[in-house]
Amino acid sequence: MTVETQPAAFLGHGSPMNAIEHNRYTDAWRALGASVYRPRAVLAVSAHWFIQSTVVTAMARPRTIHDFYGFPDALFAVDYPAPGSPELAEEVADIAKPTWVGLDHDGWGLDHGTWSVLCHVFPDADIPVVQLSISTLAAFDHHVELGARLAPLRQRGVLIVASGNVVHNLGRLDPRRPEDGFDWAHRFDEAAGSALTGAPASVAGLVDHPDYPAAVPTPEHFIPLLYLAGVAEASGEPVETLARGYALGSLSMSAYAVGAAASAPSGGGPAGELPDPSEVPPEDTNA
Repeated sequence: MTVETQPAAFLGHGSPMNAIEHNRYTDAWRALGASVYRPRAVLAVSAHWFIQSTVVTAMARPRTIHDFYGFPDALFAVDYPAPGSPELAEEVADIAKPTWVGLDHDGWGLDHGTWSVLCHVFPDADIPVVQLSISTLAAFDHHVELGARLAPLRQRGVLIVASGNVVHNLGRLDPRRPEDGFDWAHRFDEAAGSALTGAPASVAGLVDHPDYPAAVPTPEHFIPLLYLAGVAEASGEPVETLARGYALGSLSMSAYAVGAAASAPSGGGPAGELPDPSEVPPEDTNA
């Protein structure tokens, strides 16, 4: 069996409600899944597993974690029963050296940063998924370097999906701006996009950007972008934009990928080019 090289992506996941809604961002996530050869597995890096060590899920059947409150019952009813992959967990621990990666056999699972996007990317939940934690103790450069070390997994048939938000400030949400961002959100999001598509590793230096304190009051949603930056830096491949947009003033929904077009099967059908985000109508965006 031939193992096809997989892309890596950063998906701005926004509100958990995106798991059960249809909008231009979920369309972009679905287009990504339809555009690639079936991966051997998915390695997910989610903003919502932010702990004091680097750990990877290593159970055969990870649970669906509903790590939020105050949302409709329909969202709590979502189950994403993708299998795990203890074998891939071992590979991640090995390839990440000298970074120590622990194996979590029963503590975590798949949080909404992972399943809220994967339920659109692979709605059948039939691709094995392992999730990597984000260490609170590591510097930004470390996360870029770890992303670079994980990059060879793509040649082993592993799709790397990082999930967070470039701009994520829940304290400044403005319901009067359902599909717009504050000026500072636009400036920081655009700076991140320019860095990522120009000199990927320089994304780590955005901590010195004047809008960083407003855009990134806490780092956990920004750090997943650094993993894609590391993959791009290691591969030398260009970074493609999958989606751009804003929600509620202080969230950006930007999504990027490396190698998505190159990994697309030939021959038409649903697995073609990703749509131009500007051509997809913005319907029901609640991010």
